[in-house]
Amino acid sequence: MSDPRIDGLARLLVNYCVSARPGDWVAIQSDLAAQPLVERIYASLLEAGAHPTVLYRDETLEEVFYRQAGEPQLRWLSPLDALMAERVDARIVVRAPSNTRALTGVDPQAQRLHQQAQKPLLDHYRRRSAEGAHRWVLTNFPCPALAQEADMSLREFEAFVYAATFVDQPDPIAAWQAMHDRQQRLVDWLAGKSEVIVHGPDVDLRLSIAGRTFINSDGKRNMPSGEIFTGPVEESVEGWIRFRYPAIRGGREVEGVEFTFAQGRVASAKAAKNEAYLLSQLDSDPGARYLGEFAIGTNDRIQRFTKNILFDEKIGGTIHIALGAGYPETGSRNDSSIHWDFICDMRRDSEIWVDGELFYKDGRFMIA
Repeated sequence: MSDPRIDGLARLLVNYCVSARPGDWVAIQSDLAAQPLVERIYASLLEAGAHPTVLYRDETLEEVFYRQAGEPQLRWLSPLDALMAERVDARIVVRAPSNTRALTGVDPQAQRLHQQAQKPLLDHYRRRSAEGAHRWVLTNFPCPALAQEADMSLREFEAFVYAATFVDQPDPIAAWQAMHDRQQRLVDWLAGKSEVIVHGPDVDLRLSIAGRTFINSDGKRNMPSGEIFTGPVEESVEGWIRFRYPAIRGGREVEGVEFTFAQGRVASAKAAKNEAYLLSQLDSDPGARYLGEFAIGTNDRIQRFTKNILFDEKIGGTIHIALGAGYPETGSRNDSSIHWDFICDMRRDSEIWVDGELFYKDGRFMIA
């Protein structure tokens, strides 16, 4: 029997997240395990009058690529990928890996070379997105590997995902529009502000948001979403922050991360596990040690850590920072081949002050 929640998620992705229109070229990029959702997305796009293209990926092929490819292959840009970056109107990316650790043993240098080569495509997508010429959304389909990573049964993880995306509600689109309205009040209050100070057991940071824009992340690009974010003034960040949640990238889990910032740059970094990999990524390029994002998670339907950044960075009562590339629509000028998020819990003895006014305390917003 078909799960109506899958149908609901497909309709939400097509009709709300990317707002597919007649004549749009829409790429569906998906792992093989998400076939049930892809079928529903495909049908919904056809119903909307769009032209869908389905592209499947598999992490076992990625592993083969990183183990076997020589430097010319690692640096090669696919003409198909270049055409999509230039022409595709919207993308729906669905992740449902069969093995979340498939890339743990590959050479990080190979990964770094490939991501540097792909940077022009990512830059083009970001520019088109900032201009409103490209729409995209990333989501996860509940699968055994993600459920296992989150320490849940598959049935429990399904309930978690469909609650976090609001597709267990009678009208998911109305629920996301209500979140948009709540977050817009915060974004409007932050407009024109200059200085942010963050205090807590794991953080003591000062940064400037002068001339920068906060974005209302309301499910149009991440599903689920629930955050407000900006790109801080690059040279302004001072202080330190540590992360009790592990940071996962490229199939590797990095634990016990702590950063010290001086004049905006990560002056020192350490980790209890996989420190060498952390440092290799921070040395990817000059922008990798600067912040491209400062964000506050607002989705109170996400309250547990899943080792999946799509969910974890939205946890209500947390902040996250991202080293590397910023989003042009925020005003960020930071340029890098990486964008790596790190999550800090703010639900105990923590505050955010903005221009001398208490904005946030112990995971809750304090403004009227």
